[in-house]
Amino acid sequence: MTKIIEVLDANKILARYIPKTEMQKPGLNFYSDDREFIQFGVWGYDSGKILPAHIHNSVERTNEKTQEALFVHRGKIKAHIYNLKEVKVKELIVSQGEVIILLHGAHGYEVLEDKTQVLEFKNGPYPGAALDRKRIKP
Repeated sequence: MTKIIEVLDANKILARYIPKTEMQKPGLNFYSDDREFIQFGVWGYDSGKILPAHIHNSVERTNEKTQEALFVHRGKIKAHIYNLKEVKVKELIVSQGEVIILLHGAHGYEVLEDKTQVLEFKNGPYPGAALDRKRIKP
C-alpha cells in the first residue's frame, strides 16, 4: 500500500502526495494542517449520510502566498518539486485518482499520458501572473 509522501526542505513541507488508496478511507479525512493556506479533504460516506446545512462565517484571513492542490482526474503527470533555493529535490508520478498538494518552494509538471485531465485548486484571490509567480530555471 502506497503511503502519503511529504517532500521536505528543512522544516518546510514543499509537497504532499496523497495516493488513491489513502483517499478511499471512510469518513472525513483532511490532508492539510489547519495553518496551511490550502485546505484539502476527502469525504468517504455511504448513501444516507446527512451533512447538516451550514454557512461559513466571515473571518479575516491573511494569505502570503499561493498554495495549490492537483487532483488527477484522468491520465498521469510527473511533478517536479524544487526546494526554497530552486533546486530540484524530487520527482513524483501522480496518477488518476491521486492528489498532490504544493505548499512551498517551486514546482513544474510534465504530462505523461494523452487526454490527461487535472483539476487544480488554489487559494485566492488571484492577483494575476505577474504578482503571483516567477519562472525559475530548472
